[in-house]
Amino acid sequence: MTKARITGTGSYLPQRVLSNADLEKIVNTSDDWIVSRTGMKERRIAAADEFPSDMGFIAAEKALKAARVGPEEIDLIICATVTPDYIFPGLACLLQAKLKATRAAAADIQAACTGFIYALFQAKAYVESGMCRHVLIVAAEKLSSIVDYKDRSTCVLFGDGASACVVSAEGRGLSIRDIDIGADGEVAALLMLPAGGSRMPASESTVSQGMHYLKMEGKEVFKHAVRRMEISSKTCLDRAGLREDEISWFVPHQANMRIIEALAKRFHVPMERVFLTIHKYGNTSASSVGIALDELIRTHTLQIGENVLLTAFGGGLTWGSAVLTAEGGEV
Repeated sequence: MTKARITGTGSYLPQRVLSNADLEKIVNTSDDWIVSRTGMKERRIAAADEFPSDMGFIAAEKALKAARVGPEEIDLIICATVTPDYIFPGLACLLQAKLKATRAAAADIQAACTGFIYALFQAKAYVESGMCRHVLIVAAEKLSSIVDYKDRSTCVLFGDGASACVVSAEGRGLSIRDIDIGADGEVAALLMLPAGGSRMPASESTVSQGMHYLKMEGKEVFKHAVRRMEISSKTCLDRAGLREDEISWFVPHQANMRIIEALAKRFHVPMERVFLTIHKYGNTSASSVGIALDELIRTHTLQIGENVLLTAFGGGLTWGSAVLTAEGGEV
């Protein structure tokens, strides 16, 4: 049976750094307040003329190079984003043109912060069914474009960036052992962007009321996030036939340090085995897990048989987890 594996990863972060000290100058907050509640010290902000298609393109090129796969070999491009360049055409189509991946079909998915894992779920299915040989996943976000920098409860949390990976039927890398995904639309209003869709098109009223900025009920989202990611992770490990003590690296969505610490404690994973980027980049939504995974691979040599647990939670509400195992030599 064909087994899908991640054969190459890539990521991109904009040059501009937005520090807690910078935020202190534009909103009523402090470094101590932000760090104690989120674990964040900095986040990256895209330039005015820099968009998800630009950031995603750089991340995708790095992933293709790492996988030793040419753009012309890609069968499908899946993009995960909540901040595409346009509502349509899709981000995946823009990237197909930039990459000159002329053979590739292209489509976007929208699962907010869980987008990378949702895309991984689809790529695994396409590769293992034999429908595709190489699938390119790109997650790219310009969250600074939908953040209200007068709202201290949300503006301190989010940053911009992109991640990518190639999922293939051949080659060495990280075998995708199992993936669990889920959703609960009954509580969708806890985290949403109210205006800009067909229900509430852009108007003078929606702009003046700030309805084009993301809105979040932080405490409620926190409670759902911990519970859903814990259940999903345990389900994924059970399906993969692994015990919690067999997790070599834990790569969670970088949304809140308190959430990450709570999950690590529940899975008995020491914090030195939890890969963190939250202090540097904040919450980059769909690209978050992919950025952290890419940095893990580039800064640590994964030995054959080491297991990596990914988990994420996002607006929708959506959640998901994946178990990856290093195979075929050092990664």
